[in-house]
Amino acid sequence: MSQLFSHTAKSSIPITPLSASQLKLWLKSAPKHVQAWAATHAVVGRPDTALLVPDTKGGLAHVLAFVTDTPNTWSLAHLPAGLPSGNYHIDAKWTKDQVANAALGFGLAQYQFDRYKRLERKNITLILPKSVDIDKVEKRVEAISIARDLINTPTNDMQPSHLAEAAKSIAKNIGATCKVISGDELLKQNYPAIHAVGRASDNPPRLIDIRNPKHPLLTLVGKGVCFDTGGLDIKPYASMKLMKKDMGGAALMLALAQLVVQEKIPVRLRVLIPAVENSIDSNAFRPQDIIATRKGLTMEIGSTDAEGRVILCDALSEADSENPDLIIDAATLTGAARTALGMDIPALYSNDAALAKKLMDVSLAEGDPLWHMPLWASYDKYVNSPIADITNSPNYGFAGSITAALFLNRFVNPKTPWIHLDTYAWNGEPTPGRPVGGEALGLRALLAFLHKRYA
Repeated sequence: MSQLFSHTAKSSIPITPLSASQLKLWLKSAPKHVQAWAATHAVVGRPDTALLVPDTKGGLAHVLAFVTDTPNTWSLAHLPAGLPSGNYHIDAKWTKDQVANAALGFGLAQYQFDRYKRLERKNITLILPKSVDIDKVEKRVEAISIARDLINTPTNDMQPSHLAEAAKSIAKNIGATCKVISGDELLKQNYPAIHAVGRASDNPPRLIDIRNPKHPLLTLVGKGVCFDTGGLDIKPYASMKLMKKDMGGAALMLALAQLVVQEKIPVRLRVLIPAVENSIDSNAFRPQDIIATRKGLTMEIGSTDAEGRVILCDALSEADSENPDLIIDAATLTGAARTALGMDIPALYSNDAALAKKLMDVSLAEGDPLWHMPLWASYDKYVNSPIADITNSPNYGFAGSITAALFLNRFVNPKTPWIHLDTYAWNGEPTPGRPVGGEALGLRALLAFLHKRYA
């Protein structure tokens, strides 16, 4: 990737952010040729549009970026696609934090997934004032890009073994250790549910365990289903098409872990990623099988297509065994959450309502929304099975995201603060800075929340 940000440049082109209400006043004091150019293009200041103003030699002299009244992360993200290579600076009376947030969106707008196709790259550099910490902005762009890359990579190159190697690389970069328990060793070390889901794949299941030992224990758990056929309860094509993204929770937690260490949040970090393929073979787990779990609860398999919660239960049990200060898990878990909240808003659950409110409030302030959903106690009975302790697929046909969260809640001590995100991990349509493809939804919100909690 070309240099995204710098503090210095011999010359740079100004980007002037203007809301519709500011445009008319700004034009009154602008040079006549700029007024004429704006009139020719009939600009009205509609957000996420821009006007490129030429100089007398036909080069680019000025960029008018039309934005909403309040600057946010995506204020300038619509620009890079339409700008020529060159150096630019923000010409606005924004605060240091507003400039840094807009720079993040500007950088993310230059993301391209080019592993399999050569794409044309421009060299666009945003010149930032010395008050802005470029290193922090660049590391956030890098972490989100890593999550996008992991999710966008197809399963033939992102199986459990590949995800483990990616996790090892991230752990090495942040000075953490990474242990991987693989295949039948999962049974020997009492992770039977993870083994049951992944055993039908030629690429054995794994539990990835990253540690960075210091301060209060923060444990992150991410669902790492590298591909989900649905198992023997096989998905139809329309539902299976995007299942390379079913490890989106793992990608999110790995990216968050990298930033937690890089930004020196004072925690003793642990990351657990159960990594499997939910494949079909003669030894695949079956509907109505009864399988064991690390916690000792027996589980009836109501559906092999509800495999995410099955592997997460072992990881959550291990996470909870150390009495951490906080557990956060993320998973592309249910279609019910998407029906309720759409693609852009992960569902937020917690066994601590006050904790959930704090995170939700931070998420809205960050413009990276999460929405608090209830762990509705009266629905907990639907997680019970008549022939085992629990079922992974209740017969109750409603509230699927809630009953999935209640299932996971069985594997966390009520005294352990726990946050669960049910996320889509994908941009279904392009918006400024957010191309179609994998996305680290909730990452900025979680990072800001952890900064506040452990300040």
